[in-house]
Amino acid sequence: MRFLSATILAFGMLAISACSVQQIQKTVDGYLKDAKPTTEEVVSGLKEALEKGITNGAKKASAVDGYYKNPQIKIPFPPDVQKVETKLRQLGMDKQVDQFIETLNRGAEEAAKQAAPIFVSAIKQMTINDAWNILKGDKDAATQYLQKTTTSQLEDKFKPVIQKALDKVNATKYYGDLVNTYNKVPFVDKVNPDLNDYATTLAIDGLFKLVAQEEANIRNNPGARTSELLKKVFKEQDN
Repeated sequence: MRFLSATILAFGMLAISACSVQQIQKTVDGYLKDAKPTTEEVVSGLKEALEKGITNGAKKASAVDGYYKNPQIKIPFPPDVQKVETKLRQLGMDKQVDQFIETLNRGAEEAAKQAAPIFVSAIKQMTINDAWNILKGDKDAATQYLQKTTTSQLEDKFKPVIQKALDKVNATKYYGDLVNTYNKVPFVDKVNPDLNDYATTLAIDGLFKLVAQEEANIRNNPGARTSELLKKVFKEQDN
């Protein structure tokens, strides 16, 4: 038995010696690369992808002009009072209306700075089942997960920040002036919407649009998978 074991070992050593270290490493690397990701890798990879997406998305949203000069998420004059904007522009108040719209977006940009910690907390609480559902789910499954788990917290955080930002840049005053001017026009329906709710809702919607774009980039663009773990995990999705 000892002789047989020694013979097998000798042949094994000869076979190994016939291969270079580089060849052996290449074979091992290839095997590991082609192997299906473990559950732990899926969870870690998705958390990495989400953190990457939210960091980029929140950074874009909170930058100066992140909302204001991005037509996809720019907050317009409240749609239920578009008639106010139309009438005021007819009265030669273009500058005041434009200034009001700018302040809405500046408030959103300021509030977006609060988003990342809330997202990170939600990511840390992600379960194994959540991770697999995201990997094999819709193209925006990760964004849907964040919407489901963070929207309420975002609203609680955004509202006071947006209100403070709106007050800081006198947006509430501008809006009050605009609406009061409009309400003085004869025979018009008086309006008085909740400006904070409106700005908060659109600020959060815009933020999720940017996060969804980042998610789509990682899912569809192999070049955006900047780590071996991301490449391995999302290769499983591609299959």
